[in-house]
Formats: sequence, C-alpha cells, structure tokens
Amino acid sequence: MRFGAAVLRSYESRFAVEEVILNTGPADGEILVRIAGCGMCRTDLAVRRSAGRTPLPAVLGHEGAGVVVETGGPDTGLNKGDHVVLSFDSCGHCRSCLAAAPAYCDSFASLNLFGGREENAARFTDAAGRGLAPRWFGQSAFAEYAVVPARNAVRADPALPIELLGPLGCGFLTGAGAVFNSFGAGPGDTLAVFGAGAVGLAAVMAAAASGATTVAVDRHPERLVLAERFGAIPLHAASADLPGRIQRLTEGGAQYALDTTASAPLINDALRALRPTGRLGLVARLPTALPLEPGALDRGRTMSHICEGDAVPGLLIPRLTGLWQAGRFPFDELIRTYPLADINEAERDCDAGRVVKPVLLPEGRSG
Repeated sequence: MRFGAAVLRSYESRFAVEEVILNTGPADGEILVRIAGCGMCRTDLAVRRSAGRTPLPAVLGHEGAGVVVETGGPDTGLNKGDHVVLSFDSCGHCRSCLAAAPAYCDSFASLNLFGGREENAARFTDAAGRGLAPRWFGQSAFAEYAVVPARNAVRADPALPIELLGPLGCGFLTGAGAVFNSFGAGPGDTLAVFGAGAVGLAAVMAAAASGATTVAVDRHPERLVLAERFGAIPLHAASADLPGRIQRLTEGGAQYALDTTASAPLINDALRALRPTGRLGLVARLPTALPLEPGALDRGRTMSHICEGDAVPGLLIPRLTGLWQAGRFPFDELIRTYPLADINEAERDCDAGRVVKPVLLPEGRSG
C-alpha cells in the first residue's frame, strides 16, 4: 500500500511529504486507519533536540484521528467505518497497565519514543524500499494512513468532526487529565496553571468544568486573553511577587499547580504559590537539573511528574467529547488547521507561538 506521509530524515532537516509504503496490512489486534487529521504536539518537535535517541528517518505524529478501513483479526473490538481517536501505545500486560495506568507502562519509552515494536521494523519503508523507524507513539500519524494497535484507538461519535479530535489523544488529554484524574479538582478547589499553551489551556477548561478557581500564568498576552475567556484569572509571568499574587487570589495559596513550562524559576514560583499540603504537577520534561529553593517542599507540599494526564484514554476521551458537545470544553477554539503539505509552516507557527494547536489534514483542507 502506497500513500503520502511527512518524513523527518534528520534532526536538522525539515519535514518532507513523500510517498511511503506499508508492506503488510494490520496484524491480529491492529487496525488500519485513514487519517482525517493529526495534531502537532511539542513532543513531535522535541525530537530535534533528542538527537541519537529517536530513530530516524521516521514518520512522526501522535495525535491522529480518522476512520477504520481494515481490522486485523476478530478481536479488535472495532469495525470498518468506525471513527476513532488514537492515543499512546502501551503493552497492556505489565503491572501499571493492569492497574489502569497505561501512561506508566513498563515499556512506555521503548514503545512510544525510542523504536517501537521490533516486529514493525520492516513493515514501513520509503518509496525506494529503505526502512523508516517503527511507529511513533504507536501511530506515525503525519500521514494519510496509519496502522495502530486497536487498544490505542477510542471509538468516537461519527457525528463529531473527526478531523479535529486527534489532540484529545495527547495534548488536551494531558491537561484535562491532570485536573480531573491527577488532582481530582472540584468546586471550591484552587489551581494555578503555569504556561497557557495547548496543555495549560486544556487544564483551564477542565478546571472551569469542574468548578475550580484557576489562575493562569503566561508571558504571551494573547494566551492570557484565551485563558481569561475560558474562565481563568490571567497573570503575566513577569508580574512582581508572582507567588504572593497567586496566594492572594486563591485566599492563602493554590491547592494545586500545574507547570507546563519546564522553567526552573517558574517551578519554584509554583511551589511558593501553593498552600500547605498543596501539590505541584509537572508535565514537561526538565532539560536540566532542577534547583529547589529552601523550604520549597515544606508544610506537606508535594511535587510529581504527570504523564498523559494519568488517563485511561478510553474513559477520558469520551468524557471530553461529551463536555465539548455541552459547550464546556471548547478545545476547537485552540485549533488551526493546515494541509499536510504545509507541515513546515505549521511547525514554524507553533514554534513562534502564532498558533496554540496546529492540526494537519492529509486531504489538504485547511481553515
């Protein structure tokens, strides 16, 4: 099977949309999906900074959504024609997977970031027959088609705009899941969100849906305007005495804080903004050692990393689409679409902060 895909051939090069070959169809437990749209996530772009770790050349993209065109074996639980949102890969049988914590799968790094399943190595090539790296996050969805484990696919209502739903499988899932699952925030709780990008704004929306009071911190005024529209109190990251201002706005300190920036100064600000017993969740990978200020974790404060919003995608994605249909999780307002052929423009706009969530459309539509 031949189709178009965006290939990254080196850590320094741009994406190139070219013909690729899928040499075999879906195996037992897999599905072939015609991609309707795929979000561009910061993790896709971070590959450029991880030279030597993620195998190249590769087709990236891990916020795909589309329509099932073929199933492998009788036990996928899905049928041809089903609309599906794709999420991250997991083994399904380690202790974490069995405990409904697939984001902490023993094989998460190898399956999603550093090579994937060995049996996929010869299945996916370029037009000249040269191998491409095995599936990125179980998907490689910057393409017209993707073969994915059925376990990673979540059925969606066919009445929904499937081309826009892909980011619910990672970026929006991470922010909303941190609020709903990791923190369990509810009415009367207080939350400070550091970084009003796709993940941070999803957390703001989820907090508003849960009834929590939220303060959003960012250095881009236009992002703060969005955060305020979605129900947060906006604060510029350069504000004097940022922790003190958050403490006053939350009547003694936030119970929860979410950092999406990986900035050591802002992480320390977040810790100082917490009330006693408050919890800080980190979702971005720290590029360097994190120096903590004296007393940062005093009085019962805790800090931990949150992966994929502590989500079971099959449970959280339907919850998010239901909230969207009810007008309580307007994630579509963060999306700008691009034809897959314009993937490099989408990356430039994402890096420059001109768009919150690019979504690539393989069939060339945009808006």
